[in-house]
Amino acid sequence: MPYRRLPHTDQTRLYALRNAVQRASEADFNDRVLSYSTINEAQRFLLVFENQVQLYHTNFETKVNANKQYRHVVGNVRMYISHFIQVLNLAVIRGEIKKEYKELYKLDPEVSYLPDLSSEEDLLEWGQNIIDGETERQRLGGFPIYNPSINKVKVYYDIFKEHHTNQEMHRRTTERVTEDMNELRRQADALIFDIWNQVEAKFQDRLPYDRLRSCQSYGLIYYYRSGEEKLTPETDRKIKQMQAQQPEFGFQTPFE
Repeated sequence: MPYRRLPHTDQTRLYALRNAVQRASEADFNDRVLSYSTINEAQRFLLVFENQVQLYHTNFETKVNANKQYRHVVGNVRMYISHFIQVLNLAVIRGEIKKEYKELYKLDPEVSYLPDLSSEEDLLEWGQNIIDGETERQRLGGFPIYNPSINKVKVYYDIFKEHHTNQEMHRRTTERVTEDMNELRRQADALIFDIWNQVEAKFQDRLPYDRLRSCQSYGLIYYYRSGEEKLTPETDRKIKQMQAQQPEFGFQTPFE
């Protein structure tokens, strides 16, 4: 007999629950397989789970789209920050700006290489540093740097900060939705486990193929082991023949 295994995806969980609810609603009173309390719980839970699955996938799609746009924004601000610092360093090398003024940007006057801009935190820090530094240097009477100007850098920096804040909101929302989803998955598995136990108990006295098909109609999922012979209508027919030939021995169906 093939073995059953609980669903491992949201769609197969929904499939199992929908099948159980539908079959239970179609069954006559005398053919009832599931208890009333289980049917009511499954109907209520199915609505909650369907809504949460939809919310989970909507949130995932929103996050994917936001990430694509965010990567573009990050690339832009990194380019403008690094370009501005390079132009500043070249101006110092040419003697157009005193190297001491680099301290206004929190840059080392003695080095000309770029600071680390690999992380988003680095971009937040150095973007603010060069904006503050350029503003202060101009206040002291210095000529503004162009190509890029600090105003253009600030535009891209402000866009980056806004998207960075939104990304944090998406992250927190995703964590909350995922936690809720994981809890509902645990509840779904427990409910499906209980439903399947009731279904198998109801059909336990049937012949193997008949029992298999009856259980599957309620959403149970079975898997054959490697090399295991599949159940067919012929399986039940052979068992009936054996039972007819040996009624005095109380023949048992080899279902398990």
